[in-house]
Amino acid sequence: MRAEQVICWVLVARLPLTLPVMLAAWPAQGARASAWGGFAYVTLFSMWLGFFAWYRGLALGGMVRVSQVQLVQPFLALLAAVPLLGERLEPATVGFSLAVIATVFLGKRMPVNLETRPA
Repeated sequence: MRAEQVICWVLVARLPLTLPVMLAAWPAQGARASAWGGFAYVTLFSMWLGFFAWYRGLALGGMVRVSQVQLVQPFLALLAAVPLLGERLEPATVGFSLAVIATVFLGKRMPVNLETRPA
């Protein structure tokens, strides 16, 4: 099966497990329409359709190389939060982010040996 089909079938197969948990955690007070709209957006675009783009990227760039890029994603989101949300970047956050980005960069440049054999 293609990756798109697999993720869709996994979501369908997990519905019997997630539906009771959702009902048990249902809040006593109703949520605003804007909250439901945000939930629908994240569910449909960020998660479900994002899987298709992610798996396509993995197929095009190689799983080992492309998956390392995902390690940098939280730090890029922190950086985007400064102009978009008015967040402040603490020096420790910047230092840690640069250290992780450097580690990912070095990891991408190192050759990968997928055939490991016990000595």
